[in-house]
Amino acid sequence: MSDGSATSPFLPPLFPTYIGRMQAASVYQTMVRDMPTEERPRERLRLRGPESLTNAELVAILLRTGATGENVINVATRILSTFEGLRGLSRASFGELSTQHAMGEAKACQLLAAMELGKRLLQEMPQQRIVRSAEDVYAMLFGEMALLEQEELRVVLLTTRHEVITVRDVYRGNVSSAIVRVGEVFRDAVREGCPGIIAVHNHWCAARLPVIPKGVYIRHDLTK
Repeated sequence: MSDGSATSPFLPPLFPTYIGRMQAASVYQTMVRDMPTEERPRERLRLRGPESLTNAELVAILLRTGATGENVINVATRILSTFEGLRGLSRASFGELSTQHAMGEAKACQLLAAMELGKRLLQEMPQQRIVRSAEDVYAMLFGEMALLEQEELRVVLLTTRHEVITVRDVYRGNVSSAIVRVGEVFRDAVREGCPGIIAVHNHWCAARLPVIPKGVYIRHDLTK
């Protein structure tokens, strides 16, 4: 007796090539060119502005093209996931980016160039910026110092009206510490005759590692 599972002699056998085509069809992703025009990242940016796009869509515009079976938005999403978001992507090296699937050297260069422009924009300060509170200093330096991979101490030189003259690097430590000499903190201020300074210190730490409040000891030494 037949259990109903036998192949009918009138049906063509499922050759491996046919099965492969069915599998490929099941994982096919819609290419950006096949999307409705108003849903494509470039068109949405043109019509609604860059702020309306997700991070993945903005990265996709930089990458321009995807790979066989993977559209450029999915490539961008995967890259962001691999490096744990924009902050991790901004720290990625050329080698790390160029070896990712569907990337290559040209796309790695495009992403690194965009990230560097963003970093340089954060470093630009308006002339004669006035510091009225700690929040002003935070807004001025957080974007740049949050991306640092080691502890640093910087000094903001001020005029008598609390206008920012410049920001100087005083010390750069390793991934866990920075050795600070009090005299070095005040050196540039004395040389340039600045009446006021603000010392800014970041606390770098790897994921799941405790942050040690070394800044407590630094502040104590500076105020003695």
